[in-house]
Amino acid sequence: MVGLGAVGGLIAARLARAGHEVSALARGETLARVRADGLHVETARGSFSVPLKASDDAATLGPQELVVIAVKAPALPVVANVIAPLLDATTVLLPAMNGVPWWLVPAAMPGQAPLASVDPGGALLARLPLERVLGCVVHLAASSPAPGRVRHYVGERLIVGEPEGGISARVDAVCAALASAGFQAEASADVRIDVWYKLWGNMTINPVSALTGALTDAILDDALVRDFVLRCMAEAAEIGARVGCPISQSGADRLDLTRELGGFRTSMLQDADAGRTIELDALVTAVHEIAGRVGVAAPNIGALLGLARLMARRRGLYP
Repeated sequence: MVGLGAVGGLIAARLARAGHEVSALARGETLARVRADGLHVETARGSFSVPLKASDDAATLGPQELVVIAVKAPALPVVANVIAPLLDATTVLLPAMNGVPWWLVPAAMPGQAPLASVDPGGALLARLPLERVLGCVVHLAASSPAPGRVRHYVGERLIVGEPEGGISARVDAVCAALASAGFQAEASADVRIDVWYKLWGNMTINPVSALTGALTDAILDDALVRDFVLRCMAEAAEIGARVGCPISQSGADRLDLTRELGGFRTSMLQDADAGRTIELDALVTAVHEIAGRVGVAAPNIGALLGLARLMARRRGLYP
């Protein structure tokens, strides 16, 4: 496990509790807490702790069967430079991350250059090549209230698939391991569609929440803001259709599902409030860049990107 935050910590702890041999690459206070007390998970049904072999040096952990990358997108270039000792000829990479991943355009648009917004110069693709990767889409809510601590709220769904489509033995093996840890692990015949569907749902409300400080219920209860979000989603749906990731659901129906969850703080709002770099490029800039490549006019996504980027730069949350 690379990264022991909310998602990475939850997956690591539950795999370890299920009897799998789990190592973790971590640093700082998180590493110190896990070494001293193990990794602690809180749920509505109770709490548990598990010991983990953890290090800040990948060479001490050695080659692994599966490397789950669970960091925020801005941290990925650093991660890609340090995980080589974890990889042998058969190691599988499973990025459990938000937004447009570095592998999506090479898988969906063969021959196209990697996206400058998420993989400038193709450095990630060179270090984390497509043939090693399985796509993963995370549908659960968790947080990390303190280093080495994870709080799981709701959701168990993890979707796994080959970047170029189809079901494979390694997809089945990873799903079986995740299912043994209690996750609702699903093998996808086209995980790119699943990636785009989740992106379509959170690429708008995340930056709007960071811009305004509002919870999701307030955002969706404001008719003018909701209408703006729907216009952005319509553009994103058209972009997705052009790259083989069609969406059949209406934007209004998707927002109604989100509204049923009540008011919550998005991950981008949490990062902004904590003074952390926000995942703007993976969630919005990449979509805007793809729009330009496939010839879709995206003025609303452009406005959202410009406003969020300006806010984030003024607050030191974006390079």
